[in-house]
Amino acid sequence: MGLLTFSINVTLDGCVDHKEGIADDETHAFFTRLMDEGGAMLWGRITYEMMESYWPAVARGDVEAPPAIREWAVKLDAKPKYVVSSTRTDFPWANSHYVADDLRTGVQRLKDATPAGVLLGSGKLATELDRLDLIDEYQFLVHPR
Repeated sequence: MGLLTFSINVTLDGCVDHKEGIADDETHAFFTRLMDEGGAMLWGRITYEMMESYWPAVARGDVEAPPAIREWAVKLDAKPKYVVSSTRTDFPWANSHYVADDLRTGVQRLKDATPAGVLLGSGKLATELDRLDLIDEYQFLVHPR
């Protein structure tokens, strides 16, 4: 069984808006390492849709990006991505899968099937998974603001 790790950017005053952090090389390297070490990504629908609206185009080369960012996008494109949603079941981005079971069963099944671990990157979903005691590890990248 792999660990479920919740990782997120947060400012010193508690803001988790992805636009408020410092998007520098060190930040990029931190999240690249986490993604490389994990076997799959787990998101809620809102996070999935935010990621889907940008990263596949970067991976395809349709969006101008520095080589390191494009490399990350290609890795993310190839990584298995699992999505929890109560309003959507079709997730067309490459290697994306719907978590069809109830939340506890679906996420536990994903953990059991992913020995390299699962990286969770959705705040609202993390709240629910914390209540179910399914998160094994927390990694916060704290930014000054």
